[in-house]
Amino acid sequence: MTAEPAIWSALPLPALIVGAPDTIDAVNGPAEGFLNRSARALRGADVCRIVRPDGGMDAALGRVRRNAAPLTLHDTDVAVGPGPSIRCDLHLAPLGDDRILVLVAPQEIAGRLNRARSSRRAARSVIGLAEMLAHEIKNPLAGITGAAQLLSMNLSGDDAELTDLIVAESRRIVKLLEEVEQFGNLRPPQRRAINVHDVLDRARKSAMVGYAAHMELVERYDPSLPHAWADPDQLQQVVLNLLRNAAQVGKQGGTITLRTFYETGLRVSRPDGSGDAAPLQIEITDDGPGIPPEMANNLFEPFVSGRENGTGLGLSLVAKIVAEHDGWITTESVPGRTTFRISLPMPPRGT
Repeated sequence: MTAEPAIWSALPLPALIVGAPDTIDAVNGPAEGFLNRSARALRGADVCRIVRPDGGMDAALGRVRRNAAPLTLHDTDVAVGPGPSIRCDLHLAPLGDDRILVLVAPQEIAGRLNRARSSRRAARSVIGLAEMLAHEIKNPLAGITGAAQLLSMNLSGDDAELTDLIVAESRRIVKLLEEVEQFGNLRPPQRRAINVHDVLDRARKSAMVGYAAHMELVERYDPSLPHAWADPDQLQQVVLNLLRNAAQVGKQGGTITLRTFYETGLRVSRPDGSGDAAPLQIEITDDGPGIPPEMANNLFEPFVSGRENGTGLGLSLVAKIVAEHDGWITTESVPGRTTFRISLPMPPRGT
């Protein structure tokens, strides 16, 4: 590889260098994550079998070699594995010696980051709402519930059913308010260097004996993943919420996959303009029906739920916790595959 090593490693997009005859000479870190394979496994492989854009990679490479000029394929579907194709812009440029630089720009990246920023704003707005609702609504509801229970003692038939309905609905609203209160009561994260696999294992074991007992949980961990800078209890709460969501939409015998990997190039900005890298990735993927398109852009907003009687607060709480860890929470969904990705920072130097 003749590319300057510092420039090569700093590229935020998946990049490959293709030699003759159409074999992969080198890949950068984002390309390993995008292709879900290590650099060692990719080196020497036929790129036409690995990266499969509309019209074929061999045709694009042949055109670049014939014209000795760069080529950009805009808005093209690229298949990189057994899953659905990904809409991308594909940039190819000759490097000399019959080698070609291939840059892949997935179009969902910008959308993912915009949705993550929106989720941060939504989570912050719920905090003020929680403080107002806690005292202004819960206390009157307790009185209504008590009065309905007293009335039911002297009623029968349809009248008793109505008072039972009042009690049940009042309790449901109280439960909703208690979930909202979590936003205001959640303490700041007590962050330290942790092994995220320990957190994932505890959450997985809890889910397997409870709400996810009807599904198979698969681990795909990167054993070389560095420690994360996080509060282990709050991170476990995030993972448990995501596993619960996946299990609630999953069918009997379905699969939930927990995956970890390292991806360079993503930096999370703070309100003061500073920022840090968030290279540690946790993905939770289910094979359920997918997220309805009309909900996709507002998924982390409070009170947005695709389930009957769902409060829509679980994912907002997840977004708040991740944001306070200087991380991102994003999602990608098609029918049969929904993935939530958490991006976390590493510990500060010297810790």
